[in-house]
Amino acid sequence: MNTKAKDRFYPQILKLVVPIIIQNLLSAAVSSADVVMLNYVGQSSISAVSLASNYASVLFMVFYGLGTGATILSAQYWGRKDMKAIQVIEGIALRFSLLIALVFSAFALFAPNIMMRLFTPDAELIRIGAGYLRIMSITYLCWAIVEVYLSILRSIGKVMTSMVLNILAFSLNVLLNAVFIFGLFGAPKLGATGVAIATAASRIIELLGCFVVSTLHKDLKLNPAYIFVRNKVLLKDFIHLSLPALANDISWSVAFSMYSVILGHLGTDAVAANSLVVVVRNFGTVLCFGTASAGGILLGNVMGENDMERTKIYASKLVKLTVITGAVGGAIILAVTPFVLHFASLTDTAMHYLKYMLLINSYYVMGAAVNTTLIAGVFRAGGDTRFGMVCDTIDMWCYAVPLGFIAAFVFKLPVLVVYFLLCTDEFVKWPWVIKRYRSGKWLQNITRDDIFTQDEKTVQNEQT
Repeated sequence: MNTKAKDRFYPQILKLVVPIIIQNLLSAAVSSADVVMLNYVGQSSISAVSLASNYASVLFMVFYGLGTGATILSAQYWGRKDMKAIQVIEGIALRFSLLIALVFSAFALFAPNIMMRLFTPDAELIRIGAGYLRIMSITYLCWAIVEVYLSILRSIGKVMTSMVLNILAFSLNVLLNAVFIFGLFGAPKLGATGVAIATAASRIIELLGCFVVSTLHKDLKLNPAYIFVRNKVLLKDFIHLSLPALANDISWSVAFSMYSVILGHLGTDAVAANSLVVVVRNFGTVLCFGTASAGGILLGNVMGENDMERTKIYASKLVKLTVITGAVGGAIILAVTPFVLHFASLTDTAMHYLKYMLLINSYYVMGAAVNTTLIAGVFRAGGDTRFGMVCDTIDMWCYAVPLGFIAAFVFKLPVLVVYFLLCTDEFVKWPWVIKRYRSGKWLQNITRDDIFTQDEKTVQNEQT
């Protein structure tokens, strides 16, 4: 049995991980295209978009947290082939994601200057970033629907469909970036504003693509009627799983944004260097983060089948694979560093920061890879979302963020020393994360047998 399980792991993980990695690569490529093109506009545009994008990063983590609850439940119910439960889960996730997106969109549309002042006192960066955020307010609403639907598709193994939609959106985004940044085909040169317009247009097209796919999908549609389906049992399970994951992701992303706040108040050189570093790090983590996402889906499917022995074997294989991908990610960062330093157009001080920030990230990705796989992949696959919330909140808010502020503003240490200290956050939590994995407390089947009353079945059948 063990040999058979081991033999099946690699074909199954490969089938899931390749499309996810391609999606992550495309996402990183779009971010790179933004920065590379804005490099020709000016350092202020790069810095402003980088700071304003922190809100998109926070919102992404919100959607990721909601998607986690949906994915955990859907992956396990897919193991039982219970599509009715998955449809209800989709509706629950959409209700939450749209409500949160409306709040973000309102702030971005009506109070973008205030949002930018949280990151920088520089008037020029505030002006550029505010214009960017106003247009991005449209994007947040589209994103709320797209991310939930694609999460559900991935959880039932439809990763190729998700990949095709992402390719469409990302390709269009890069093309429109070039058009609006450089004024191609007679379009006006809009700089940072052009990046926002390109992103908004591509997200709208991606949403339309989701509706097209939905009409062709027999089992799982992007059906607004699902939002109104009520099921107390699944709602309770979704909240039980999603709230800790959501709190975890928001806590982590807001804390990580505090790194940008710290660097933003240390000067535009630090911000500009970090903007390029984030792009390179995204490429370095594509492989390991894709492996973590695919592993979480696969483990959830197996646990839904109630095959715990095979789940243990798969989890062990996944961890070993993650260590390898983390090492590969670090090697990628080291390999591209000379090219980044050659083509970057920054001040001498910013270039100095960039060189050593990239070196720090060459090993930092290993810490992020292992923690992401265990916390967001293995643990969440079994419904263990509370541990990650507690672990990350303590690590970021009781250790990393205070350490960064004290180092920067109390002891006034050099920028690179502050950055190095901030990048110790992932390694500090290793002992607790690894101990949790070895305990096996995350290993559980969270599906239920009777989740629909007769009345609920009737209502759902009418709406679907």
